[in-house]
Amino acid sequence: MARLGSAVTIVTSDGEAGIAGTTVSAVCSVTDQPPTLLVCLNRSSRNNTAFRRNGRLCINILSAAHEDLARRFSNGSLSAEERFAQGRWRSGENGSPLLAGAAASLECEIADISEVGTHSVFFCRVTAASAGEAGEGLIYLDRAFHRVGKPASVAPL
Repeated sequence: MARLGSAVTIVTSDGEAGIAGTTVSAVCSVTDQPPTLLVCLNRSSRNNTAFRRNGRLCINILSAAHEDLARRFSNGSLSAEERFAQGRWRSGENGSPLLAGAAASLECEIADISEVGTHSVFFCRVTAASAGEAGEGLIYLDRAFHRVGKPASVAPL
């Protein structure tokens, strides 16, 4: 699976179970009517329980500038508070944290969950979306982060 490149996201949630967030590369569009995505998360992750209990989440699609933040949110030894201490965050319409400067943020309600092997597959219905500035994206391939796409245009000095 290391040979399958994928977009890098930080999936966040806040609610009854408290604030949670983790780096996820297993995110995929399911259907556009209703707009639904899937998010795969290891069942042993502490975030799995929080996402379930909160019943909602936000998929923050990262730009190339967010590589350090992606590493921070994938560090299992950091608490949620330590993870969210970096980056600029605001509360979205559903209460989940949205990352300022993300390529896009998709707020979702968890519509269904399936258990497959070691992972939970969250089917997430999009309730709100926002797009950031166009620029380079961030993918994960061969166990490393890579920049893709064109750099954002910069105004001349």
